[in-house]
Amino acid sequence: MAASRTHTAEESGDMHDPLAGAPPTFRQAVAALEAAGPRPEVRLAPLPAPRRMAPYAHALSATVGVDGEELADGRFVLLHDPAGEEAWRGAFRVVTLARADLEPELGTDPLLPEVAWSWLTEALDGRGLERWEPSGTVTRAGSAFFGGLAGRPPRAELELRASWTPADMAAVGGHLLAWCGLLAQCAGLPPEGGSGAVTALPRRRGPRWT
Repeated sequence: MAASRTHTAEESGDMHDPLAGAPPTFRQAVAALEAAGPRPEVRLAPLPAPRRMAPYAHALSATVGVDGEELADGRFVLLHDPAGEEAWRGAFRVVTLARADLEPELGTDPLLPEVAWSWLTEALDGRGLERWEPSGTVTRAGSAFFGGLAGRPPRAELELRASWTPADMAAVGGHLLAWCGLLAQCAGLPPEGGSGAVTALPRRRGPRWT
């Protein structure tokens, strides 16, 4: 019934409230995400929500910047299917993407994928956030430039895609903050407060070629 009300709102062209017709539990989860305040280097902004992944979705983009330089970016998407999804083991699912440029030699480190994935699990564990059915991929890519592009320095990039089901939706804001912490770590920033044993990956400074 809720899905049909959303469809009617879209057909009428009433896009003033993107949550029109959404269940209260989803509205509450979105409000918790909007209330979350990450560290100052991480900037969040709304994104158009994907329409085919679930009946309801809310998406945010994130960028990590220091002194006007963008060091990492990504997106955080919250999906909701009131009927539940067996693969999710629940009615909500978090889907994320984090990307950062690295020093080229670091992109060849054989332990890089395991280290990057451990950052995500440690970020969630550090906030005591239980989750179900986690999955993801860590991809590293390297580029060398030739001919008219020969003046550009070699480039290495880390990309981490991950999804999981929050066990307690009352803590969904914490899941966003944990992911923001991961993104900052991928960007090479030290832990907040300037202490802690976790070492961030050295980042590649300079323009990000696309």
